Amino acid sequence: MAVPIAVLDCDLLLYGRGHRTLDRFKLEDVTDEYLVSTYGFPRQFIYYLVDLLGASLSRPTQRSRAISPETQILAALGFYTSGSFQTRMGDAIGISQASMSRCVANVTEALVERASQFIHFPEDETAVQSLKDDFYGLAGMPGVLGVVDCTHVTIKAPNAEDLSYVNRKGLHSLNCLMVCDARGVLLSAETHWPGSLPDCTVLQRAALTNQFETELHKDGWLLGDSSFFLRTWLMTPLHIPETPAEYRYNMAHSATHNVIERTFRTIRSRFRCLDGSKGTLQYSPEKSSHIILACCVLHNISLEHGLDVWSSPAAGHVEQPEEEYEQMESMDSEACRIRQELLLTHFS
Repeated sequence: MAVPIAVLDCDLLLYGRGHRTLDRFKLEDVTDEYLVSTYGFPRQFIYYLVDLLGASLSRPTQRSRAISPETQILAALGFYTSGSFQTRMGDAIGISQASMSRCVANVTEALVERASQFIHFPEDETAVQSLKDDFYGLAGMPGVLGVVDCTHVTIKAPNAEDLSYVNRKGLHSLNCLMVCDARGVLLSAETHWPGSLPDCTVLQRAALTNQFETELHKDGWLLGDSSFFLRTWLMTPLHIPETPAEYRYNMAHSATHNVIERTFRTIRSRFRCLDGSKGTLQYSPEKSSHIILACCVLHNISLEHGLDVWSSPAAGHVEQPEEEYEQMESMDSEACRIRQELLLTHFS
């Protein structure tokens, strides 16, 4: 018996002539509770994504029909928040697993194209001061423009010969460098670094370093842990605090820097494709990097819409490769002077 070609051709579903679409799933037909439990987000948030990404996801071709932007977004959210291409999820919105995979690729690229719109440092003086004030309110650490750290996301092995992605645990991963504000909003996200690189090397090579050394705010700094070297724009904890002021500085530093760890946990909890519970990301490093960045964009958009960063349930502990680094102070005398002045002025 002949099989209709429409069943076999996934492109027939994804791209279509004009704007005729396959709309087998209607948002108005289900409850918000169902949408949150299945796709991770409520109805109004999904409608916002349709408005934001719709033009990029509606690309007419000479084909006959297309999957609607709404359905493509639901397919992608289902994957991001569950970590798997489940048959039941595809059945729910009326598409195959192969079509779901293509939807994820389309939505991912549309979000990555808009990354700079949603992930960036504030530029006007009022917003920068507000950023510092929010951090100061956490633990009394002044001048903070963001907290920085790295987190690993496991991926499938690119090939047997490429060891650049093998981290210290022997797993293939991407080492992602991120900065967030006091609410957990991401201000910078570089998701493409090979897992074999230690955190300090990632920062040394990152666009973030060039940004702070050549462009950004000379009257503030980031906070980083001891895996990074002290810089004029990056305050690290003291290795061996001795005075009461040094202990107070380290305590304030730790309490403030903890925001990025909480943010990592929340992102992994919300986007289970990143937490390893359903296995590694089964994509090339480049595509995996884009999926991570797309989740970062969605994270920030969710905060804009009042989906609070701390409201998600905490994810289970995700074991991260332990950094092996020498505990040594920076040779940057100006950075040491700035930290010492900070100690004397605010913690003595």
